[in-house]
Amino acid sequence: MPSIRFMTEDIRFVFKNRTKTKEWIKNIILIENKTLGNINFIFTSDAYLQELNVKYLKHNTLTDVITFNDNDSVIINGDIFISVERVKENSVIYMQTFIEELKRVIIHGVLHLLLYNDKLISEKKRMREMEDKCLKLFPN
Repeated sequence: MPSIRFMTEDIRFVFKNRTKTKEWIKNIILIENKTLGNINFIFTSDAYLQELNVKYLKHNTLTDVITFNDNDSVIINGDIFISVERVKENSVIYMQTFIEELKRVIIHGVLHLLLYNDKLISEKKRMREMEDKCLKLFPN
């Protein structure tokens, strides 16, 4: 049975708006003509996410999100790790509420599962455009 799950690793964090967020993510996946499989969102600390970054991506830097894609050609599956500390700090830097910044990071991870990339400047621009488009679709 397809599912979107929210959990924590090494921190205490309560994610609210689960139902609306799940509805939103399912809608984005459908818009992209894909099928929801199983997506896990794991909320962590900076230190935990940095360890994953070093171990799996060979980057010794802080980041707000790491996505592990386990898709087949149509069914969207994966694990999206999010540093709550980084989202909080970035919300101040980018002058957003914590919730708005968290939604952006959540959809950024989902877009990676949908095979959007952000390595090149042109890819980053497209990713930001898609994030903005998706954020407008969040249910009220």
